[in-house]
Amino acid sequence: MKKFGVLLFAFLGLVSCSDDDDANVDPPFEGQTEEYDLGAVGESGVSGTATFDENEDGSVTITLDLEGTTEGAMHPAHIHYNSAAEGGDIAISLEPVDGDTGISETTVSMLDDEETSISFEDLIDFDGYINVHASADDLETLVAQTDIGGNVLTGESQSYDLAEVDVEGVSGTATFYERENGETLVELALDGTTEGNTHPAHIHMGAVADAPGDIAITLTSVDGASGMSLTNVASTDGTEDEEGTSVSYEDLIGFDGYINVHASADDLDTLAAQGDIGANATEE
Repeated sequence: MKKFGVLLFAFLGLVSCSDDDDANVDPPFEGQTEEYDLGAVGESGVSGTATFDENEDGSVTITLDLEGTTEGAMHPAHIHYNSAAEGGDIAISLEPVDGDTGISETTVSMLDDEETSISFEDLIDFDGYINVHASADDLETLVAQTDIGGNVLTGESQSYDLAEVDVEGVSGTATFYERENGETLVELALDGTTEGNTHPAHIHMGAVADAPGDIAITLTSVDGASGMSLTNVASTDGTEDEEGTSVSYEDLIGFDGYINVHASADDLDTLAAQGDIGANATEE
């Protein structure tokens, strides 16, 4: 019995040590992941995802996984500053997408300036967007694009009708989309515009019935070929002496204003389309 008791004590001691050892072992690292949809630009037919994976050393692995890429081609890719609607300089150069596989994988811990570190948390709040280009010799042509970080849309939106005014057949909608950072993507979509024309557009103060009102926010001119305009709105227009006032999505959908779309830069007196927005819009 003595011998059995000694063996039992030793066994229990081993179990106890094993339990203590297990308690001191750190759990395996489980990094965070964020995924963004990359949409096709124009008629490229290229789309897919951009996945950000947090690594244990603090770096981030960015994987682009695209369909519709060109076999034998290499598609340069970059993270840019600002939203896609605004455009901006390159912040981070990514590995080109291999046209054969549609894959690009880049591990980053710094911006291209080689001075500014970038973490997973920084990237998912980043004021940026991703461009994927046709080729190194044709960077002007984009095949896929997406906003990232704070510029991602929340899913909240509000649309307003833009009615025909002085230019026959031109009408459409203005849609305000909320971003994660509280800013707004303003999309004008018009029917009846013609290729070769550009139509200046503005948000004015007051209602259509009280027009003319002062310009509050200058929007990107509507392209006549596509009938489209995209503008990122974060503030009202400033002046030479004063910066504009910060304006959020919530501010805009309650704004006392209206939108004018003009015939051309040379003919601002002729209105192509117009509509009340915010507090002045008619509830349907």
